[in-house]
Amino acid sequence: MGPSDKTVDTETGPRRTPSVPAVQRALQILDFLARSRRGATVSQLTRALHLPKSTSHALLITLERCGYAQRDPRGGRYRVGLRLYGLANVALSGIGLREQAAPFLRQLAEQTRSTVHMAVLEDGEAVLIEKIAPVGMPAPKIATWEGKRMGLHCTALGKALLTYIAESEMEKLVKKQGLLRHNENTVVSLTKLKDQCASIRRMGYSVDDEEEEIGVRCIGSPVFDGTQKVVAAVSIAGTTAQLSEISPFAAMVKKTATAISTHLGFPGPDRAEGESGEAVRLS
Repeated sequence: MGPSDKTVDTETGPRRTPSVPAVQRALQILDFLARSRRGATVSQLTRALHLPKSTSHALLITLERCGYAQRDPRGGRYRVGLRLYGLANVALSGIGLREQAAPFLRQLAEQTRSTVHMAVLEDGEAVLIEKIAPVGMPAPKIATWEGKRMGLHCTALGKALLTYIAESEMEKLVKKQGLLRHNENTVVSLTKLKDQCASIRRMGYSVDDEEEEIGVRCIGSPVFDGTQKVVAAVSIAGTTAQLSEISPFAAMVKKTATAISTHLGFPGPDRAEGESGEAVRLS
């Protein structure tokens, strides 16, 4: 073996412990997918990475099942999944959504003395990309973390994300994910869920009233970007005693969501419509 054949770590010199080929290949696939704007098919990955097609397919299936890759059923292309947030705690890309929203979220946490969350819609679930607790103030312990995946029907974040998609898409998501009952407060009827979404569109905010966890109440609102699409949702979470008066807290959450939306280029509720075709109301 010549010098060029050695596996060398640029910081520590020659590696004494061999790497695991399967893990290395899986990471190569993730890296390739992250660099592919439109995703990639199994054949494209096989050619680009010089891997056996069976190996590429098996690794992609494993990554998909674990949530680190997602497959577009229409074209068969694979893309990176947002579950990577749970491992790396990184931004979406560059100065990402989370970084742009952070100042507004911190202000909301201080104003409400509540835990603030931000989530995005990914593969039929709400995925937390940010959690901020008020500094120097007692706040109830909320069992959430960045990367946590939550149901759309039983959380304020999820309902805020769900409300502004087309009804046909909503029905597909519900059919795929189901309406898991967490307790007696959970909405497990599609008709009731649609009624709630209609109310959320009118009011501009959503409420999780002990629907996922007894004793915990959450208030959320959607975040729009410059293309008038919902890209995220923000919420506050606290005990039912802490958030006993919903209206004043809802006003603060909506104000924060509107501020973030404006920062992202949203033209304003008077000039925009959601995917459902109804006027967007954030104020």
